[in-house]
Amino acid sequence: MKNYLKYLLLFFAMTFSCSVLAQSIQWRDQHKVKRKETIFGIAKSYGVTIPQLLDANPVMKQSGYELKKGDIIFVPYSKEGDILPDGSVRGKSDKKSASKTSVAQAAKAVNAIRVGVMLPLHNQDGDGKRMVEYYRGVLLALNQLKSEGITTDVHAWNVPKGADIRTTLLEPNASKLDIIFGPLYSEQVKPLADFCRANDIKLVIPFSITGDEVETNPNIFQVYQTDASLNNKAIASFLERFQRTHHPVFINCKDPNSLVGNFTATLRKQLDLQKIKYDLTSTKSSAADFSKHFDATRPNVVILNSEKSPQLNEVFAKLEQMKKSRPGIAISLYGYNQWFVYQDYDLDQFFKYNTYIPSTYYYNKSADKTKDLEAKYIEQYDEPMSKQYIPRMAITGYDQAQFFVRGLKLHGKNFTGTASEVKYRPLQTRYNFVRVGQGGYINDNFQLVHFKTDQTMENLVY
Repeated sequence: MKNYLKYLLLFFAMTFSCSVLAQSIQWRDQHKVKRKETIFGIAKSYGVTIPQLLDANPVMKQSGYELKKGDIIFVPYSKEGDILPDGSVRGKSDKKSASKTSVAQAAKAVNAIRVGVMLPLHNQDGDGKRMVEYYRGVLLALNQLKSEGITTDVHAWNVPKGADIRTTLLEPNASKLDIIFGPLYSEQVKPLADFCRANDIKLVIPFSITGDEVETNPNIFQVYQTDASLNNKAIASFLERFQRTHHPVFINCKDPNSLVGNFTATLRKQLDLQKIKYDLTSTKSSAADFSKHFDATRPNVVILNSEKSPQLNEVFAKLEQMKKSRPGIAISLYGYNQWFVYQDYDLDQFFKYNTYIPSTYYYNKSADKTKDLEAKYIEQYDEPMSKQYIPRMAITGYDQAQFFVRGLKLHGKNFTGTASEVKYRPLQTRYNFVRVGQGGYINDNFQLVHFKTDQTMENLVY
């Protein structure tokens, strides 16, 4: 526990500022301390001075600090005049003192994709913790890309709620970036989007926002899709898959705080317009009344007017009771992406009731690539990804960095964000952007995640 707390303090003290003004944090690498390594040896191996290494890692200046195996050390960029590992002098023009290694490193730096992250990177609240995990995923992706020969130059800024992002944009490195991931808050979108347009920088807005900057700014890639858009896609996919083959049954879960009432109301309206008959029942109905609303001659598809776990479990209990008296009845569930949170408890039920979940993502915890990334996350940060967040924030950052950096590497400024431009199979979220008029691009990906009764799964991509 002491090591964990020490690492956590080290990580945040070195990486993320907690002040109101945005802070620039720049380093070229992370180093995991091995047994018997010393501060002197680490500094020498990276060609930086001991004071520079200490400045990049303030906790090392504290009285009584001891370097231990497993510590994560941030390695800063060496300054002009520093001695590089090969013995050459950084910034010196004398060819006799420059080695082939330093020339190659300089060439790589020129060709590196310059990545910026402008998010609330702090540990003060839920927003900060989620964005820290997202950013860690970005770093893991960039490390993987580095192993494939795709180099990046990363600059990260803590931009908390209420900060004037224009202060961040005054940083000298900001205008030199190729791509920026951020911001989190809607009020910061316009100044950042205007800056990216003026400097021809791609802007990836990773999370939900309000506003319509994407409609007029061609540099924006907006991952978020509005609830209205997602509802329309979910309804269209429902009608395509079920309207001619299944009998719809709507179950009123008596949830006054439901977030999905608009979806169920709109779906019922569409069924009425197409003269498709459906039934209405309730979790409070008697067993006999509940059962009579289900068709015995064709499959039934069940829609709840709640996304919450207690209501879902009530429905499972009602269905289980009915199946005992009517074992041959066929049932499918049409659900909500919030149900992914309940997989640890309800996965068997999802399979049993042939469940479909309309979503823009799927977190498949049993996939080998997902397990590998989660293991790397633990190895790197000495703690697992938070189970509180669905989709997983670190995997979101990983997928987005992989997709966009690969796209920029292949297509440069001509990259438009279509899935066909990037040969990358995402771990959690597919990306396929479409242009909005003469403005920017919105992710158009949509899928049905199908939990089949044979205990297998399929993703039906639309």
